[in-house]
Amino acid sequence: MTYYQETIEIKTNPKNFHKITRDVQEVVAKSGIKTGLCNLFLRHTSASLIIQENADPDVLVDLENFLSKLVPEGYNYVHSTEGPDDMPAHIRSVLTHTSEQIPISGGRLVLGTWQGIYLWEHRRFSHNRELFIHLSGE
Repeated sequence: MTYYQETIEIKTNPKNFHKITRDVQEVVAKSGIKTGLCNLFLRHTSASLIIQENADPDVLVDLENFLSKLVPEGYNYVHSTEGPDDMPAHIRSVLTHTSEQIPISGGRLVLGTWQGIYLWEHRRFSHNRELFIHLSGE
């Protein structure tokens, strides 16, 4: 069994989706692992990881619109030290994910034709986000 770990930094745009499939696939290729598992872990509590539609950008617009209504800013949250967008961002990351697991086969991530990996920035400002990638396999 081989293990490989790498952290990549992603500069985000405010309240936006950042397609990171290619970045993660490059790490898989660098690792030399042909069959195994890719574990992704986002080291933050106000952004998240999702695997979602990668062909029609309207899907991402609809996701943002839906979650904005479900978890609005301006609600009377107790936690407000870091601004009015912080607590909604924490709730969004609880409802989505901060980690994902993707199989590796033939040295490639096993994603469906229309699936992409996204880092979803939930805050109103740009951030430098750290994605920890742990690969295991042969």
